[in-house]
Amino acid sequence: MGPRSSPRHEGDQVEILSGIFEGRTTGASIGLQIRNQDVRSGDYDDIRDLFRPGHADYTWLAKFGIRDFRGGGRSSGRETVARVAAGAVAMKVLALRGIRIESRIVEIHGNSSPAGIDAEIDEAIGARDSVGGIVEVIACGCPPGLGDPVFGKLDAMIGMAMLGIGAVKGVEIGDGFAAAKMRGSEHNDQMGRNGFLSNHAGGILGGISTGADIVVRIAVKPTPSISRDQRTVDITGAERIINVKGRHDPCIVPRLAPVAEAMLALVIIDSLLEQDKIRGWTPHE
Repeated sequence: MGPRSSPRHEGDQVEILSGIFEGRTTGASIGLQIRNQDVRSGDYDDIRDLFRPGHADYTWLAKFGIRDFRGGGRSSGRETVARVAAGAVAMKVLALRGIRIESRIVEIHGNSSPAGIDAEIDEAIGARDSVGGIVEVIACGCPPGLGDPVFGKLDAMIGMAMLGIGAVKGVEIGDGFAAAKMRGSEHNDQMGRNGFLSNHAGGILGGISTGADIVVRIAVKPTPSISRDQRTVDITGAERIINVKGRHDPCIVPRLAPVAEAMLALVIIDSLLEQDKIRGWTPHE
């Protein structure tokens, strides 16, 4: 990832356990495995009894009565590698239908210029702090008709998928929150002979895709692990000061872009397969 990312480096070699034979799917479940290699669990020994601000340490213990202090466990960002692997499979299928997924970093810490983004991260590094940002992910080439009108709304499924990414704190589709400041005459996507004349709705109306690009933006929080003194408590409730050491990203926004792509791909492929059932389409066609 470069000098502005964690010094931890994983090879991310994917092992295919099942479902693929001689380069083709067999119909069995596709099983993939990616091993963590660059692990230093000892980095967490000094804070094993402390709740890290911004992490799921406290909530995990409150729910299960036990927690793994070595990183975040199932709440760790490392968990998203499985989503990216599954999303890669989904994207191969989507490509056969002419659908592609792409993403871009909109801003980091309120700055949208490339030089400004680098400066924001460098400043955070110097302050032993972290910054968040916004990622935009787009599905191009989706047909109209994906999604259901009530409980299975496509935008609801996308929202759930994106908020299922640990660091995501907000989701908007199309104009999103900006729509609250617009008039109907501004926000309505008028239509012409060749389709919609704008895309304020972000490719979804009434929970169903319009055929226009599906445009999603996610708000990514700052990395919670920072090397600064913060107030917390330990597992007995005693007040403590914590300073999180280790190899942590000053900004995880760039890492979230491929994760968001994968999650959007998984939602789209699920919706596409559901629509195929309605239309009676089979894989042999």
